[in-house]
Amino acid sequence: MGSKTILNGFVFLVFVGWLFIWVMLPTPTYKNSWTPHLLIKLNSTYFREQGINLLLFTFPIMLIAAVSCVYLHLYNKSTSNHRSSNKVREYFRRPRLVIESLGIVNAVELIFAAMFTVLLIWSLANYIYISYGNLHMHNPAEKVWMAKFRSVALRLGYIGNVCYAFLFFPVTRLSSILPLVGLTSESSIKYHIWLGHLSMALAVLHSVGFVVYYAVSNQMIEMIEWSSSYVSNVAGEIATLVAIAMWVTSLYKIRRKMFDLFFYTHQLYTLYIIFYLLHVGVAYTCMILPGIFLFLIDRYLRFLQSKRSVRLISSRLLSCNTFELTFSKNPALTYNPTSILFVNVPSVSKLQWHPFTIVSSSNLETDKLSVVIKCMGSWSQKLEKQLSSSPDHLQISTEGPYGPSSSHFLSRECLVMISGGSGITPMISIFRELIYRSTLQPNTKLPKVILITSFKNTSDLTMLDLLLPITTAPFDISNLECKIEAYITRENEPQQHESKQQLLVFKQNPKDSPISAALGKSSWLWLGAIITSSFFMFLLLLGLVTRYSIYPIERDGKLYHYSAKIIWDMFLACASIFIVTSVIFMWQKRENEIEGKQIQNVEIPTNSPVGNLCGIERELESLPHQSIVQATKVHYGTRPDLKRILFGCKESDVGVVVCGPKSMRHEVANICASGLAQNLHFESISFNW
Repeated sequence: MGSKTILNGFVFLVFVGWLFIWVMLPTPTYKNSWTPHLLIKLNSTYFREQGINLLLFTFPIMLIAAVSCVYLHLYNKSTSNHRSSNKVREYFRRPRLVIESLGIVNAVELIFAAMFTVLLIWSLANYIYISYGNLHMHNPAEKVWMAKFRSVALRLGYIGNVCYAFLFFPVTRLSSILPLVGLTSESSIKYHIWLGHLSMALAVLHSVGFVVYYAVSNQMIEMIEWSSSYVSNVAGEIATLVAIAMWVTSLYKIRRKMFDLFFYTHQLYTLYIIFYLLHVGVAYTCMILPGIFLFLIDRYLRFLQSKRSVRLISSRLLSCNTFELTFSKNPALTYNPTSILFVNVPSVSKLQWHPFTIVSSSNLETDKLSVVIKCMGSWSQKLEKQLSSSPDHLQISTEGPYGPSSSHFLSRECLVMISGGSGITPMISIFRELIYRSTLQPNTKLPKVILITSFKNTSDLTMLDLLLPITTAPFDISNLECKIEAYITRENEPQQHESKQQLLVFKQNPKDSPISAALGKSSWLWLGAIITSSFFMFLLLLGLVTRYSIYPIERDGKLYHYSAKIIWDMFLACASIFIVTSVIFMWQKRENEIEGKQIQNVEIPTNSPVGNLCGIERELESLPHQSIVQATKVHYGTRPDLKRILFGCKESDVGVVVCGPKSMRHEVANICASGLAQNLHFESISFNW
């Protein structure tokens, strides 16, 4: 426990020091006192003007990312099943605001949002204060107000760079930093959205400000200049136009109605990053480099993982336009409940990847992994049509799994799971994990389980059949105190529906492989090795290029092209990442293939445990399933009274997990935020970003 505290403290101190540098950056003290001193101490022919920013802004975050990998490797397993008893932490995680545009915001998020806003205001005020004291007239006809206007437009770009320093952390799926603070890439997508809107607003103001300045000062020719000694205006304009296209298509209504347009337009981020870095230059690139560097590692790892086809074992089609895909899995691969898997089916779309909840338990189903897909869009409908034609084989690639680093909510005294429609899928994974603990860990204390689920039609009740896995191994849920209430909102009485359950078993292709972790058993350690090795390779190559290519030219008083420097940086960073990541991935791929050959074909029973919840009489094939049926109460023509249900939980420690429509999540969050029941601890799972 002592070493854990030391690592936590070390990471916290480094992070606070990094934030302190951002606070001091716009001040006169940093500009007039720190910078000259640092230039004297750190002046190097190997890094030139990049040296200071590499040390102050890049190195701390890369150090945190590497140390976090070691921390997660050592303590992830030991802490995954234990919740924190820290009442202060529970208090700050309680939802405080529920706003339509921002979603559900807790106290920690409010504090950090306020601090970040203060940082931006502080930075802008200091930048303007310094610049107004040292105004530069760029031509004889320029007036003072024009210079001040230009200064404000320029400084808006500076503080926009602060947003970019944080922008890529939330979308790094295999991140060692997010789990350290209890986040996943899915749960932190909203931070990327917030930062994206803010950075784009600042970028537009910055660009429009300069267009106005060039117009009033008769310098419109500057807009087509690609300077060899300073920032490229053309590169900035291209970056802004690309960013606006990404911004507009990512707005909620457009994203929901025209997802394909949003998806393909957002792939322009590579083009945007290139031209943005060409615009800001090497010194400012080093300030935002950590987020981009870690994102590139993650993106390249995902690319390598997605190049192999996975072994699809079976597909179970339900009568509610839903199907379950079951893949072969390497037994060494483990994940926590509510994890997600990204799926690509080339025969449907070669480019589109869609995330789906994993409903299987890696502990209960050691050699299988299952996801559930609801037919709600063109992609899933095309896939269902292909499955309905009973193909012998289906080529599928996957990325992941990605999920929370712990399942602390399983150790609550009572667990209330609230879902709407396809939002039941994360609850299935939790339920199957509880089945594992009830069967194979009989001495483990299990929470009392209350599952509240809402469906539109009676046929959707077949989703409850997925609570129990298709397996030949016996399992026992007699130790699990379970209550299930299902609400059918659009029908007032049971309806007869034709049962269309169909189990398809696919032929195995020798080229397909079981789903395995991208970096094998010790994923966190190997990720730390990639981060450390690629970063030091980048520094080594950058130092050599600067010392033997750039410095000799500048030493003689000549000018090395401003854009050429950042092109070197981008090339060396990408080369370092690609070389190191490829070597380690291929090494681990060989290990995975050896283990994969030892995995025998998984036997799939032809009869699945199905119930009589849809008004159709079916044989109760096992006692566990009979218990599920008896524990289920179906209500027709009504919605659940969530306030009554939650306030009726008298246990001292009640975990509330909700997944479903935004209105449902917001209603539950408001109940937990009301303060009328201090025993409710809220967890939200959302895929509607």
